[in-house]
Amino acid sequence: LVVVRARSGAVGAECPGCGTVSGRVHSGYVRRLADRAVGGRPVVIELRVRRFRCVDRGCLRATFAEQVDGLTYRYGRRSASLRTVLETTALMLAGRAGARLTRTFAVTASRSTMIRLIRALPDPAPSTPRVLGIDEFALRKGHVYATILVDIETRRPVDLLPDRTTATVAGWLAEHPGVEVICRDRSTAFAEAGRIGAPTAVHCADRWHIWHNLVEAVEKTVVRHRALLREPQDEERAGALPPLDTTKLTTDLPDGPRRSGRLSDRVREQHAAVHSLLGQGMKLRPIARKLGLARNTVRRLAHAATADELLVGQWTGRTSILDPYKPHVHQRWQEGCTNATRLFEELCARGYRGGLTVVRRYVHQLREAFPQADPPRRPPSVRDITSWLTRHPDHLNEDRRQQLKTVLARCPELDQAAQHVRSFAELMNNRDGHRLGQWIEAVQADDVPSLHTFTAGLGQDLDAVVAGLSMRYSSGAVEGHNNRIKMLKRQMFGRANFDLLRKRVLLAA
Repeated sequence: LVVVRARSGAVGAECPGCGTVSGRVHSGYVRRLADRAVGGRPVVIELRVRRFRCVDRGCLRATFAEQVDGLTYRYGRRSASLRTVLETTALMLAGRAGARLTRTFAVTASRSTMIRLIRALPDPAPSTPRVLGIDEFALRKGHVYATILVDIETRRPVDLLPDRTTATVAGWLAEHPGVEVICRDRSTAFAEAGRIGAPTAVHCADRWHIWHNLVEAVEKTVVRHRALLREPQDEERAGALPPLDTTKLTTDLPDGPRRSGRLSDRVREQHAAVHSLLGQGMKLRPIARKLGLARNTVRRLAHAATADELLVGQWTGRTSILDPYKPHVHQRWQEGCTNATRLFEELCARGYRGGLTVVRRYVHQLREAFPQADPPRRPPSVRDITSWLTRHPDHLNEDRRQQLKTVLARCPELDQAAQHVRSFAELMNNRDGHRLGQWIEAVQADDVPSLHTFTAGLGQDLDAVVAGLSMRYSSGAVEGHNNRIKMLKRQMFGRANFDLLRKRVLLAA
């Protein structure tokens, strides 16, 4: 422990009640203040302070204690610098995690103290942004929602509202006049709140939400024509595969003795050593002792004319437990199923009682005997086609670009949808919102029902969509703060009250 003893050298002090400076000392006492650690050792400041008499007879305070600027505050048992450190730690980590971190500072602070420090902090000075971003976030997903307001130009949160109702948002806008642009998603509640609370503000729909709605419409279009995603040639080939030539498989299987491997080499060495010693006139028992082998093993090696007789196992020519199920394996192999585990599961459903290793060995033999029997390529799914249609063409490799071209050639409706998606992407990237009306007319002229629904939705909030496709503002900063709020909620185990969450969001930004 490091103890610092000090006293104030000021002549007088200012009364906190009336502001009058007094030099009449009433009494004195010692305050013990915890300060930031030095060299990993806790520091305590023993500060001798004086109590003064207030010279103003009209003041309600008879006496008051002096405060040292930058060091003390009323009723505080920590220095101002240590309190600032604890407040910053509490804002970053909240109660329990912040209390654990303070132990490394050689400071003792409970989780309740950390939470109390956050709640004691004053709210930031209210401000009215010129460009305001509005979005909702879940306090309890599916049940309770709140609203976050962000200054788009500075990317800092402005305020958190306890709900997402139109009246609450409109009331906040009315209390903070001066908002010129409102960035939002296509929520009708926020649109109505903006018209009521800030009637002169320009509404700007977020481009990501607009594009996401377009992607959903394209996916519905692809679903309506998913029967055309598979190539007709694939179906013909699937039904006209030649039967598997099992004679080639059986002729390639090693029915003779093993020619390589650790067991084969060891048997050949032992056979040669035994016959060499037999040629020198040694008996079987001395040979067994010299080579370190069992006498029966030596006898079996001596009676075999060649090592190949010992390498032909008892399994040669015997039937396998897999034989009754090989036709099914051959059929599934033709259909493109080459996974041994999946084949094993199918055989077990048909009554197979062998092990997985037997199936794996036979599948390995099939791969060696039929190296060209590659499984057919999987046709593109609805999700694949949707992703290729809504992605920049330069981000597709040659194979995907060719598959997409083939699918569009088979389906004119998808080709029309692809053209509309490309023109909308150019319109959005170039911020040509004034061309949106022409694009809607072009879409309505073609038979693409899902895109017609999308254009009808755009018409309900057309001014905001045109502004969103023309202006440089977006709700990206708001979505980023939404993700940060999720992190803060998880950090506090989802049990933080709204006032505590609001303090952390506004003060720690």
